[in-house]
Amino acid sequence: MMPLPMVGRTEELTEISYAWSILPATVLVTGGAGCGKSLLMSAALDSLAPAPATVLSGGARLHSPAPYDWLASVLSTHPVDELPVPSDALAWLAQHPGTPARRYAPAALLRLAVRTVYSLIGDGPAVIVVEDLHALDPASLNLVAELAAAPELPALLLVTSRPADEATTPWLAARTLARLAGAPGTIRQHLGPLRTREIADLLAHASGVRVPAAVADAVRRRTAGNPYRLTELLVSADVAELAALADASVRPQVELTAREREVLACLVAGMSNQQVASTLGISVRTVTVHVSNLLRKTSSASRTEAALWAVRHDLVPL
Repeated sequence: MMPLPMVGRTEELTEISYAWSILPATVLVTGGAGCGKSLLMSAALDSLAPAPATVLSGGARLHSPAPYDWLASVLSTHPVDELPVPSDALAWLAQHPGTPARRYAPAALLRLAVRTVYSLIGDGPAVIVVEDLHALDPASLNLVAELAAAPELPALLLVTSRPADEATTPWLAARTLARLAGAPGTIRQHLGPLRTREIADLLAHASGVRVPAAVADAVRRRTAGNPYRLTELLVSADVAELAALADASVRPQVELTAREREVLACLVAGMSNQQVASTLGISVRTVTVHVSNLLRKTSSASRTEAALWAVRHDLVPL
């Protein structure tokens, strides 16, 4: 499948281009998982003119986090031999194996981390990319906040993050996001779900044909407008299957009782009548009655067909 173009994020790209013209500047991009934060950062970097002299990009180590993970990931891809930072401190910041325990006070080490970034940037102009701030360690969060407040830094600071309540350290992430958002000149962007018209444009790009609005609207409801879920759907479905979603969306609504919905969820899970009875705490005979009613109400010829009907109508999670 061809890569999807940037749709629905034109204003965000324009704001990032503007920020690039008024360095120093910070752009804070927030949103839920799969909303396209990383895709927006990649598109923004490709569109900046003139191109940045330096790009510092780093992230977090999710399985074995350590202090200054973000800076360590940056240093792993940049030469550090001539940086005006004590070699032992630089080795510690870079997380080199066998580095002795730190002998610097936290505040002093933070100042050295800031100096390291300044040295890597030089005269600029540069872009500093901080991916997934919500996953960073406390030392990295403090460093990012210091960089956002650093005077005359010839760089554009691009930060992406999920909401603070999804962070590794929610209270500290919330404080850092507040510091970034409150910094002078910060541009705050929150990526919401794609709209039906935007999804129609993406579907047309993926399929090469114009897609009816009913199909785009059905896909929006199926994916909640989430770009990642949309991409996953496009990988596994063709236009005919997407059209089937629209057909299903305009069928008459079937009224199911709460218990029938529970039984239907069990059918989707592939349970037998005995397993449904044990799961819901009802008799097998009662399960049989509910299954019979479900087949009649959904016009299904079998339990499997009823389960597929439930999936097509988004009555149970995939």
